[in-house]
Amino acid sequence: MIKKIPMRQCLALNESFPKSELFRIVRTPEGQVQVDLKGKVNGRGAYLSKNKKAIELAKKKKLLDKKLEVNVPEEIYEELLKLLGE
Repeated sequence: MIKKIPMRQCLALNESFPKSELFRIVRTPEGQVQVDLKGKVNGRGAYLSKNKKAIELAKKKKLLDKKLEVNVPEEIYEELLKLLGE
């Protein structure tokens, strides 16, 4: 039996990817924004593709701010780029 791969949509690129190829960014119930590497953090989540283009597009258009209904700090984007090795 083939194991089903969970797919999620990238907020910036509007394409579906396997969950493992995306970053999950979460707004916790306390209103904090954080990068969720384990996929277990409680709160409203948004997915971004693990590529520079998607991260920069999301930053430019404030896609995460809209999706998570909160101002996403600059540090979040810096952390995502660091995780990419940029």
